[in-house]
Amino acid sequence: MYAHPNESPPLEEVLIQTDVLDYIKKRGCDFRICTSCGGPILLPVQMKSPKPTDLQIRAGEYMIFVSIHQARYLHSIHMGMVPFFFEVDE
Repeated sequence: MYAHPNESPPLEEVLIQTDVLDYIKKRGCDFRICTSCGGPILLPVQMKSPKPTDLQIRAGEYMIFVSIHQARYLHSIHMGMVPFFFEVDE
């Protein structure tokens, strides 16, 4: 199914879990939710840069860019979207 970029879903209803907000603040950068073979994944924009068609959600001081292909299915942003190799405490 194709979604037009100007058909934005109600992203203000998307719940960002507190632990994700803390994670983003600790990393100190913007993130992007994109598609992986395992489902939606939350990556720093340094790894997966935003596209012009992405929608945006404010996460504290930072921004989460959301692929239009994921936006229509997005209800919450949780730590399950963070790849396990990024969860290591430094």
